[in-house]
Amino acid sequence: MNATSVQVDFAHATAPAPVALKPLPPGAPPLAGAGRREFNPAPAGPPSGAGHNQKLVETLAASATYREYQKAFRDATGLPLTLRPVEGWQLAHQGDPRQNDFCALMSRSNHSCSACLQMQQQACDGANGVPCTTKCAFGINETALRVLVGQETVAFLQTGQVFFKPPTPQQTRSVLKQLAAWGLHPDPAAVTRCYEATPVVPQAEYTAQVRLLQFFADQLGALANQIMLQRENAEPEQITRARRFIEANFQEEISLTVVAQQAGMSSFYFCKTFKKVTGLNYTKYVTRVRVEKAMHLLLNPKYRISEIAYEVGFQSLAHFNRAFRTVACETPTEYRSHLSSN
Repeated sequence: MNATSVQVDFAHATAPAPVALKPLPPGAPPLAGAGRREFNPAPAGPPSGAGHNQKLVETLAASATYREYQKAFRDATGLPLTLRPVEGWQLAHQGDPRQNDFCALMSRSNHSCSACLQMQQQACDGANGVPCTTKCAFGINETALRVLVGQETVAFLQTGQVFFKPPTPQQTRSVLKQLAAWGLHPDPAAVTRCYEATPVVPQAEYTAQVRLLQFFADQLGALANQIMLQRENAEPEQITRARRFIEANFQEEISLTVVAQQAGMSSFYFCKTFKKVTGLNYTKYVTRVRVEKAMHLLLNPKYRISEIAYEVGFQSLAHFNRAFRTVACETPTEYRSHLSSN
């Protein structure tokens, strides 16, 4: 099993530049060969969404399967192990009894905490089919693995906070210098003690540990699928009808009133029930459905992005780009570029 390795230098991190796209000319023909017949309603299944995902991860984390493996992994390796939701924006190992003392010390500062969060997100973003290990500016390694249900990422397993080789005195001095550059002035003796106490795991041994974690991530994915199927079976029939209607008509302007009528509910009660069941309000749900259909079409390089935007139901390219970035955390152009590189 291969693992991606990325080194992150927070002192020089820059945000990606926005991508400018030209709108489709007025009166342009629809996308050839991509009519509605290509989008047959899929079997009912729980959608992606922050609320839905959070509840799923909480259920997984509370399961006996996860708790027993987490304890066994901690005891065997001395390392932390955390399961976090896709949308999680918290330091992964806070509160873990195996958390690195240096990382715990750094988490008390907003600047260093932000740097750790960026590195954590880099690890998760890089875990594209294989575990991804990143190295922060302090030389400490962190690994993320995706928990998948089909092709959908529902959570991340994270471990690490280790060195592959003992730190040198020069590295320790560099740490103190970097903290001073950030305007941080913790006790140098405490920083040095915690930094040099960071666990040192030979890279080959660490790779073997991550390989075992990948098997566990696969097992968690199977468990997540069972949980999702159980929840699907418990979904109210009215909401199932509404979701199927959206799947069949996402290319059109479908108002909340029309969908509520299809579900046989008042608009007010439909909104309340729909969000409770799916974790998303109606507008965000429809947007996600359209973006996911666009992702599928982006696999074919002969389709222009502007054509895809109108084909999946967006009325403007600007709206499509904003919605796509919100759902996929990158622009359609960046998404297609990543597909090509893979």
